[in-house]
Amino acid sequence: PNKLGLGGFLQPFADAIKLFTKEQTFPYMSNYLPYYLAPVISLSVSLLVWIALPWGFTFINSDLMVLFFLCCISMGVYTLMAAGWSSNSKYSLLGALRAVAQTVSYEVSLALILLSFILLISSFSLFNMVNCQSYIWFLYVSPILSLLWLVSCLAETNRTPFDFA
Repeated sequence: PNKLGLGGFLQPFADAIKLFTKEQTFPYMSNYLPYYLAPVISLSVSLLVWIALPWGFTFINSDLMVLFFLCCISMGVYTLMAAGWSSNSKYSLLGALRAVAQTVSYEVSLALILLSFILLISSFSLFNMVNCQSYIWFLYVSPILSLLWLVSCLAETNRTPFDFA
């Protein structure tokens, strides 16, 4: 079967278990520790972003959560560079440099758009950002910035219109 659970809800977890239990390969002449730690650190930092999001309850309620969010999403650049460098292949390094340049260009626009919303509410708190939208959404206040935000978020996923592959 290609789907696990009701509507495929458990499929990502099954895929993760399958990938973690596969046979380990080790490229010749690569740096062992950074080669295997880069994806683990990247996944850890990606999961760390979820702490900053304001749910009904908050793990950490700080006034600098927007800055924490931006730092977490920009840490992926370093792990990408470490993965490309540690393989000791010039093609992997060139691919990593291309991906880093692409990611940095998207993150600059994402940070500037987020800065515009920060200036609008005068706070770096994601909780305040959500509370300010309880009366009127930012989508209606500044539709152009909201459209740019959507395009930047889609670009961060590196999917079809932005994949360059």
